[in-house]
Amino acid sequence: MVAAAATSSIFPVPSPSADAKSTKIGSGTASLGGIKLKSASSGGLQVKANAQAPPKINGSPVGFTTTSVENVKNEDDIPSPPPRTFINQLPDWSMLLAAITTIFLAAEKQWMMLDWKPKRPDMLIDPFGLGRIVQDGLVFRQNFSIRSYEIGADRTASIETLMNHLQETALNHVKTAGLLGDGFGSTPEMSKRNLIWVVTRMQVLVDRYPTWGDVVQVDTWVSASGKNGMRRDWLVRDSKTGETLTRASSVWVMMNKLTRRLSKIPEQVRAEIEPYFLNSDPVVDEDSRKLPKLDDNTADYVRKGLTPRWSDLDINQHVNNVKYIGWILESAPLSILESHELSAITMEYRRECGKDSVLQSLTAVSGNGIGNIGNAGEIECQHLLRLEDGAEIVRGRTEWRPKYASNFGIMGQIPAESA
Repeated sequence: MVAAAATSSIFPVPSPSADAKSTKIGSGTASLGGIKLKSASSGGLQVKANAQAPPKINGSPVGFTTTSVENVKNEDDIPSPPPRTFINQLPDWSMLLAAITTIFLAAEKQWMMLDWKPKRPDMLIDPFGLGRIVQDGLVFRQNFSIRSYEIGADRTASIETLMNHLQETALNHVKTAGLLGDGFGSTPEMSKRNLIWVVTRMQVLVDRYPTWGDVVQVDTWVSASGKNGMRRDWLVRDSKTGETLTRASSVWVMMNKLTRRLSKIPEQVRAEIEPYFLNSDPVVDEDSRKLPKLDDNTADYVRKGLTPRWSDLDINQHVNNVKYIGWILESAPLSILESHELSAITMEYRRECGKDSVLQSLTAVSGNGIGNIGNAGEIECQHLLRLEDGAEIVRGRTEWRPKYASNFGIMGQIPAESA
């Protein structure tokens, strides 16, 4: 009925004529202006449109498009959009909820990374911090993990690695205490007067070298040394077992970085640093033996032509004191390096070294354990680092102890499981 009404509103329906068939109700057929309605056996109503000749108005044919009632029925089957209400006019909240969820998950991931805790107790380190002040604010403590690039042929940390740890903790101690000025370890009052710290003596004792993956705990503190000096000590221990690995003591004085001359400690600077002095004995018993001066006649080995690289200079434009150790060992014989390990080193710094310096390394050896691994004994070496013109840079003494095969398997070979 709806289709018929719609059709009648579109197509003009002519008046009944003699051509019209009789209309039957029920199971018969009805003919209305060319549209036959036929009842289905199921009682439903089927509508079929027959093409008719276009009607004529005033003798002229009128053209129109024949529209199938079935097409009209299909259009009626398409669901119409729901009525516009307040609810369905709101924005699509799913996109906003998805964005909020993404932000929440990202924040949770970052928090878990900050709150990360290692599964193994031996991995408890402070990888992000600079250390902390302990023992009544007078001792600075910092942990270091031994990296793969910090170990040598013996699969242990090198002496240069240990010395770098000592230097790093010294600077971080000054920084954490709030005394760091614009210089390399200088306090604000030192910076005003163009003063810097320079080391005059360093003594290091190594009981055991850490290996790759070990975490070492370094404690450092400062004390007075005479009227115009400062002593800094270090104690390096295994963070897991507490075993003492290295002990070191050093003496520092002030130098004017413009005139390159030593200076007394001004009272303003003394007032800055004295509250941090710890009244204690040196962690290392001082080796008071005099360091002899070597020359070409008394030296057993000489290495010439050593020059500093740009990366060897520090912020004060002179060679970092750790570099001197590497240069000293340049003239040590290979037979000692292969059969012994460095157990102690004492150095006296006589003069600074600049970027254009050319140096020579001299070594004299005493002892009877060279080249005999099975019956190796203690070895002591005297060292001198000098400029080409003979001016002394560093005098030194090193002590060596035998390496043991149990620590490295067969000497000179890497175990198969680590290859």
